[in-house]
Amino acid sequence: MAKINVKPLADRVLVEPAAAETKTAGGIIIPDTAKEKPMKGKIVAVGNGKPDEPMTVKVGDNVLYGKYAGTEIQVDGKEYLIMRESDIYAIV
Repeated sequence: MAKINVKPLADRVLVEPAAAETKTAGGIIIPDTAKEKPMKGKIVAVGNGKPDEPMTVKVGDNVLYGKYAGTEIQVDGKEYLIMRESDIYAIV
C-alpha cells in the first residue's frame, strides 16, 4: 500500500472503501447502476484523537460504517472516505 499524504485531525479517520460487489451469491452480475456502496473498508490513516477520547482504531483495521458515513475525497486519483471514529460501527 502506498504512503498516503493525508493526516486526519482529531478523531477523524481515512478509510479506503472495499470494492462493491459485482456478483450476487447466486452468480448474477450486478450492473454499475444497481451496485450498493460498500459499508466496509480499511483504515489507511488516523488522527491523534481528542485529549479525553483516545483513538481505538488503527491503520490496517477493517471496519464497518454507516451507509451515509463520511465524506468522499480523492487522493492521488483514488477514492477514500474521511469520517469521525464515532461513525464506525465495528472492527471486523
